[in-house]
Amino acid sequence: MPHDLPLFTDLLILLVASIPIAFLCHRLKLPAIVGFMVTGILIGPSALGLIRDTHAIEMLAEVGVALLLFTIGLEFSLRRLMEMKRLVLGGGGLQVVITVLAVLMVEKAFGRTTNQALFYGFLLALSSTAIVLKSYADRLEIDTIYGRASVGILLFQDLCIVPMMLLVPILSGQEGSSVLNVLFTLGKAGVVIVGIILAARTIVPFLLKQVVGMRSSEVFIIFVVLVSLGTAWLTSHFGLSMALGAFIAGLVLSESEYSHQIVSDIVPFRDVFNSIFFISIGMLLSLPALWENLTVVLFWLSAIVLGKTLLIVLVALALRYTLRIALTVGLGLAQVGEFSFILAKVGNAQNLLSAADYQVFLAASILSMIATPFLINAAPKIGMALQSRLRFKQPDIALDEQMTAAHSLSHHVIVVGYGMNGRNLSKVLHRLGVPYLVLELNAETVRHAREQGVPIQYGDAGRRAVLEHCGIREAAILVLAISDPLATRHTVALTRELNPDLHIIVRTRYMAEVAGLFDLGASEVIPEEYETSVEIFSRVLKQYGISRNVIEGEVEEIRKEGYEMLRSNSLPLVEKDRLAEAFAETATETIFLGRESPVLGKTLKELDLRRQTGATITLVVRDGKMDINPDPEFCLEAEDILVLLGKAEQLAFAMTYLREGSLNLPKATGKFRAVSGVPAEEKSEQSTKVFEKGDSS
Repeated sequence: MPHDLPLFTDLLILLVASIPIAFLCHRLKLPAIVGFMVTGILIGPSALGLIRDTHAIEMLAEVGVALLLFTIGLEFSLRRLMEMKRLVLGGGGLQVVITVLAVLMVEKAFGRTTNQALFYGFLLALSSTAIVLKSYADRLEIDTIYGRASVGILLFQDLCIVPMMLLVPILSGQEGSSVLNVLFTLGKAGVVIVGIILAARTIVPFLLKQVVGMRSSEVFIIFVVLVSLGTAWLTSHFGLSMALGAFIAGLVLSESEYSHQIVSDIVPFRDVFNSIFFISIGMLLSLPALWENLTVVLFWLSAIVLGKTLLIVLVALALRYTLRIALTVGLGLAQVGEFSFILAKVGNAQNLLSAADYQVFLAASILSMIATPFLINAAPKIGMALQSRLRFKQPDIALDEQMTAAHSLSHHVIVVGYGMNGRNLSKVLHRLGVPYLVLELNAETVRHAREQGVPIQYGDAGRRAVLEHCGIREAAILVLAISDPLATRHTVALTRELNPDLHIIVRTRYMAEVAGLFDLGASEVIPEEYETSVEIFSRVLKQYGISRNVIEGEVEEIRKEGYEMLRSNSLPLVEKDRLAEAFAETATETIFLGRESPVLGKTLKELDLRRQTGATITLVVRDGKMDINPDPEFCLEAEDILVLLGKAEQLAFAMTYLREGSLNLPKATGKFRAVSGVPAEEKSEQSTKVFEKGDSS
């Protein structure tokens, strides 16, 4: 009965209420996170009061956070984390320290005791890992320069939760608490983390292999959930955050060959529980307390957002990021974190935070979380505008003495971004002796690449001075391969202004971005989404035995149709049945005759291939020499290469005839359907198989 299942009833209410609000947010183009938080406010105890068991909902919310951090860890790797150690320790450590000190001084000025002021510093030093990473993941920006910077700072904040929790009893003057106890607990936590990493790298892969061997998707999913939540529980049991434990588990499993399958299986669970987390945050807001203290709440909300933004901008600038990137990171991390609520609850119980201040803190913090998706959306534009208008002067190692080498370059290639695309392009340019220069905003990447001899410089391609020092006016080609859409558009426009004759090649993620980039001056735009689809259909046609020249023609036509549509906003006319005609009239196939071929020793007249199949042998290659339109008395020998011409169906029959010596084709089974009279599975094999050695194409 429903009244005997309060959790079931609460979940049902929660889901029913969230769907229409999420739909409304979607229609208004508002982030889904905002909709879930608003849902929590409406059904929470201070509004409609529909949820009875808020504690159970909070427990489910923790599962959501753990699964979110688990999948984020899967998308990272231990190698990438080690590359970020300077950012995690340097950036995260500096951010926490200066935030705590700044809040300490401000709160002391308001008359707080030193211990209370330090506690306030702990509360405000943390940002929301769940909201920030969810927002960046939805925008596909975790791998951008500001996304990686944010992740590094957030990871250090999560590591600080344990010592902060341990210091609360000392700050409150609780008996039995000491620095020695804190150090002992921290040491124990460190041992736990190392133990988890070692176990996850040795025991878990072995168990995972056994589970995969069972060929049961159900058992596989259960095992993955067990690893993620089990690790989260273990770290929580030893005083660490559940989210940190789940992240470590995902981080280690990211090295597994099954990581992509794990992500696809865990995402549905993550999204459901994660939505519950955001709803639970909204349920914490007390509307009466907000209304009674509205002025104070708005003051603290403004102080939190502006203060944290300023401090994080200073940290990012100290790490030699540009103003645009620094401001983007600062606005993205300007909210209060979910773990601050736990600290605040403990502090309230130990008289470090009064009941009134606790309510004000909750209200201001939740409002800062609700504002976060909007701030993240606006941050790149604000950063770009401020950087261009203020002409901010900052130390830039892109303008150091190493950049002077660029002045001697002429007719060179400038590669912006040193990810996978940038690295592969640089390798090819180096091998071919083409002069090039790479621009990258990740200082660690620049340092490692320089050690390998890559002509790479630290610098923002969106800055006029950097481009000029790279010899933009003398360059022949600029290749943009970065993951920041706004920076890409800005750089294209600026580059076109500086060099109207430059050939600009841009990589982008989606087709929707292509037209705008062309309008800004791009010469060529390569959308990953579109080119992936082209590669997929090319491979499908190849498996069906379609000849290479027909496939290449289709690729060219599809690209032409797609890009012309984007540039002219209208689809060009295409002849009807053009594809069918191409398949029927222009198909070719190349076949290698092995030593066991049943047609060896036969003349072309005896073979009678054209009458048997309709296909024609137009060329034979023997010992490197070509015999075009061979004579009917031409005798076939081992290792001859035959070039056939005919319709796709005719070539399929010819392939079988040359391999089997007859046309007794097996009938299609229920496992695959026949195409052109030949089963698709056999046809694929025929079109690619070499009789004994060699290549069919």
